[in-house]
Amino acid sequence: MRRVASDALLLRSVAYGESDLVVTFLTETDGKVAAIARGGRKSSKRMGGALEPFHTVHVELDDRGRELATLKEARIVRVRSGIVTDIDAVDAAGTMLRWVRHLVPARTPEREAFATVTAVLDALDARTRAPRAILAVGGLHLLTDVGYALAFDQCVRCGRPCPDDRAAAIDAARGGIVCQACGGARARISADLRRAAMAAQRGEDPELTDADAAALLELVEGAMAAQADVG
Repeated sequence: MRRVASDALLLRSVAYGESDLVVTFLTETDGKVAAIARGGRKSSKRMGGALEPFHTVHVELDDRGRELATLKEARIVRVRSGIVTDIDAVDAAGTMLRWVRHLVPARTPEREAFATVTAVLDALDARTRAPRAILAVGGLHLLTDVGYALAFDQCVRCGRPCPDDRAAAIDAARGGIVCQACGGARARISADLRRAAMAAQRGEDPELTDADAAALLELVEGAMAAQADVG
């Protein structure tokens, strides 16, 4: 048996039996881990209010290599109460956690993804920008973290570079822009939005209008749907 002690984010909680919960965490050290929380539906000193979404918690798990580990202890280490005061922030945070739950493989360390999700939740909590803009940039980062980065600079089929000052055809399900010689795509992305998307992938914080954020979110959702069951 191995003891896992790590900061974590709660991705999902499902009632099990009369008083237990099956909880899924994104842990900083071990990636996505599902566990049984004995008595988790009841107030207890071991759990307290730690099994709530959006907060960072420190968990201790007994992992015997089975499908479910056993949650021994959970305590909140970073409260994000500001998220729940804004319905748009709640929706954005919930979407980010849903993406992670479906995209990240089980028991595979994903420290970059953990850092990205934490940063998104912090930004939503602090209300630094519009929630959908925060989510759009976070979604691009998450795809990059897990190896599914969208290509905005060159054709995904032939590798031909696309000049910075040009709009391009783009197919998120195929991984990015597609030049006309390779068949193109129905959707198009402006030169300005391409540059903003590439800046976001580099870790910068581009200014996005509501329309920009909506367009990038559509691309992110398309890319994730092509890679995992993100329904």
